Amino acid sequence: MSEATVPSTGSAPVDPARPAVPRSRIVIASMVGTSIEFFDFYIYATAAVLVFPTLFFPKGNDTAALLSSFATFGLAFVARPIGSVLFGHFGDRVGRKATLVGSLLTMGIATFAIGLLPTFSQIGYAAPALLALLRFCQGLGLGGEWSGAALLATETAEKGKRAWAAMWPQLGAPIGFFFANGIFLLLMLGMDFDAKSAATNHAFLTWGWRIPFLASAIMVVIGLYVRLKLTETPVFAKAVEEGKKVRAPLAEVVKTSWRPLIAGTFIMLATYTLFYIVTTWTTSYGTGKVTDASGVKLSISYVDFLGLQLISVLFFAACVPLSGWLADRYGRRVVLLVITGAIVIFGLCFGWLLNPSSVTDGVMLGFLILGMALMGLTFGPMSAILPELFPTNVRYTGSGIAYNVASILGAAVAPFIATWLVADFGVAWVGVYLAVAGVLTLLALWSVQETRSVDLSEV
Repeated sequence: MSEATVPSTGSAPVDPARPAVPRSRIVIASMVGTSIEFFDFYIYATAAVLVFPTLFFPKGNDTAALLSSFATFGLAFVARPIGSVLFGHFGDRVGRKATLVGSLLTMGIATFAIGLLPTFSQIGYAAPALLALLRFCQGLGLGGEWSGAALLATETAEKGKRAWAAMWPQLGAPIGFFFANGIFLLLMLGMDFDAKSAATNHAFLTWGWRIPFLASAIMVVIGLYVRLKLTETPVFAKAVEEGKKVRAPLAEVVKTSWRPLIAGTFIMLATYTLFYIVTTWTTSYGTGKVTDASGVKLSISYVDFLGLQLISVLFFAACVPLSGWLADRYGRRVVLLVITGAIVIFGLCFGWLLNPSSVTDGVMLGFLILGMALMGLTFGPMSAILPELFPTNVRYTGSGIAYNVASILGAAVAPFIATWLVADFGVAWVGVYLAVAGVLTLLALWSVQETRSVDLSEV
């Protein structure tokens, strides 16, 4: 096949084993796009702890403001399944390329607009309302992004190397996280901002926090340029050639693939719960936003904590390709069963690792490194195993719904539940919560067959 665009209709044969564009371009398009999307998503997560409780919610109880900020943070996860249905419909009906462009634009415009929002002191309750609306739009965009990037990678992969190909979009998560927190750290250092003592008229709270949101527009333009150079995936083009497109992908996936939907959702559960406990919740706990049930509060500075996170995310990034290689060599199911078992054990160690009377910066760094390494190992194979559970004509919709419904069950509520648990029962119970999520994922993995040898064009 030439490097010309794959036709959507006609009688020309399509070779699903051979991509229509150079593989290097596919790697860049899948990784760059998700890096941008996750950067946009994570700058909100950082600001949800650092900025929004102070600027976008009424003065009063600090914990109530933090929980309100976490509620808007979680709103995006409610929007993500809706985005997966919306973009999945077009991804399975029109094609992967056009849908990926649409999801990137939705996310990018919403993120840029957050950087322009007036605060509560300026427009009152309209400020948190607009913040919630734009956060919802962020969720819509990311809901359509992940499954499209995963399909772009898996549907063009070489035989026997699908998990390795699929790990490239997964690298967008640690890359986006690193740059999101890195920019905030540089701003705080450059503007001499101390979150615990700075006045509300400090330059960082006045305008500095807006820079990452506004600067995301540059990254979106780059991402659009790369994605507009793509052609359709051969597997989807083959399905079009054979007349396998369906009119209503959502109805079809619910009718024919409801078991993989349920299994895929719970396969992702522990991954989401782990990540948002180790990142968003741990940031609030480690920097003293939440007091443990024992009455002890940690006091790591924001600057120091962001530095610890930046170190730990390197282990996340390093373990993603390792997990892709392992999943191709030994199979997705067995690798994920072992890693999820390790996540359960990790959760049961929270009471020891995060004991508020003995945690030091070094101990916190070790906790973050261990959590992020486990995250890389469990996250890497997800963009292979979830698409492999579904047939081509509903793969965008099915994998997207499973991935994003899991985001509600495992991510949207995780910081909120963890904040409540540590305040009322102690930090060990946060780990029990993670362990329970891990057990549910183990049961889901046990219920499915190995998918390593599945032919995506024949599913």
